Amino acid sequence: MMMNKPTYTIAVTGLNNTDNPGPGIPVVRGIRESEKFNVRIIGLAYENLEPGIYMNGALDKTYLIPYPSVGIGPYVERILEIHKKDPIDLIIPNLDAELYTFMKAEKTLIQNNIKTYLPTLEQFEERQKTNLNRFGEKYDVPVPKSKTIASVNDIPDLRDEFDYPLLVKGKFYDAYIAYNSEQVINHYNKISAKWGLPVIIQEFIKGTEVNVAALGDGEGNTIAAVPMRKQYITDKGKAWSGITLGDKKLLQITNDLIKKTRWKGGMELEMIKTNQGEYYMIEINPRIPAWIYLAVGAGQNIPEALVLMAMGEKTEPMKEYEIGKMFIRYSYDLIGNIGDFEKLSISGEL
Repeated sequence: MMMNKPTYTIAVTGLNNTDNPGPGIPVVRGIRESEKFNVRIIGLAYENLEPGIYMNGALDKTYLIPYPSVGIGPYVERILEIHKKDPIDLIIPNLDAELYTFMKAEKTLIQNNIKTYLPTLEQFEERQKTNLNRFGEKYDVPVPKSKTIASVNDIPDLRDEFDYPLLVKGKFYDAYIAYNSEQVINHYNKISAKWGLPVIIQEFIKGTEVNVAALGDGEGNTIAAVPMRKQYITDKGKAWSGITLGDKKLLQITNDLIKKTRWKGGMELEMIKTNQGEYYMIEINPRIPAWIYLAVGAGQNIPEALVLMAMGEKTEPMKEYEIGKMFIRYSYDLIGNIGDFEKLSISGEL
């Protein structure tokens, strides 16, 4: 333990701790467990009913911010308005849809003494679902065949390129299995209405989904990596239970990918392991995943390490973690006061 621990004010997003949980609160839990620094946590919320706002002991202060769709200018203006009132040392964005905005605004944030620790724009773009096939070819990782579509008129032709079942995926979130063209149309309409176009069609690979939460230093070194298998999956495809794995090949794939891409920041690597022992990469999420507290519980505090690296502290790679560590999510009724809700709604802060 450091004798004179620094104190950091850290802002986090992704407080939507529902059946489709954001990573914000698990990130906060990891940060608060650090013995290397003291911390004050600011929550940045998009909606005034995000559960993380009302969890006792999680946040020291909450501010409402606009959705990134308002544009980079107004979005950053609100961040700087908060910063002027309540100085922020580091922001950890936790949602895919906001990362582009934060990366484009990185220079402005740095000029105002606000740090981030994110992938480069090039790293972010090349792992997009729409670019995944090219990404796999470039870095020698098997990837299921995929195709982007922007109209229901493209759907009948899919039978010439794909076998059913297949996956229908949104550009940010959501993935559904379709067993015929009618189901593809239904999923396409649902996803495009929610996340816009294009919609991604992906070959369905039969096997077990395995994921890795990892952290890269931007120089090709893996600072942390913990693999897990989902034990229970919700109807939204989210892990409600999982267990850490001792999968050396999966870790090697992760290490190689971080080395080749020189990945900076947190990431989640989603893979399918077939019954024949082959691995197919189905997605790379360019941020810390919502199940990150399992990695903390298994011995690798990835949120803490990200903070230290963002603040310029030297951080040694973490090699060990406990295999067979499990997490199980549960629902919990929070009791609060309507006055807090009203204050946040009216003033934009709590």
